[in-house]
Amino acid sequence: MTKWEDGAMGIELTNVDGLPKIELYHQVSVATGSRLVHIAGQVSWDAEGTTIGAGDLAAQVERCYLNIGAALAQLGGSFDDVANLTAYVVDWTPDKMPELVDGMARAAAKLGTTATPPATLLGVAALDIPDHLVEITATAVLE
Repeated sequence: MTKWEDGAMGIELTNVDGLPKIELYHQVSVATGSRLVHIAGQVSWDAEGTTIGAGDLAAQVERCYLNIGAALAQLGGSFDDVANLTAYVVDWTPDKMPELVDGMARAAAKLGTTATPPATLLGVAALDIPDHLVEITATAVLE
């Protein structure tokens, strides 16, 4: 197992021999903390429930990440404590990857993180509200 970076508290992100090394995320996270946190699917709503970035996948991905970061901050953690992400993207096609990556990078810069936890991306037909292009769930581990 090759250690790539440490999370803020209870997460070690790694890649293992025999699996491809993907720049966008690590293949494995090892949790050593004691508090398992499950964050419901986050969409691009602000605190008042207004959709941010209608029609803009990058802006919506950024907002989802920022919402996850805000939830973790309330619990004394940060995005570096994320052990796993699942993104649900409406009408996913590979040509949308640059927008997805752009939103992730913008959020990472605002959150002050370089964490790239294991992630799963699923294409879906629709989400709860037509303006929502992406929903992201997170699992984190806090000390």
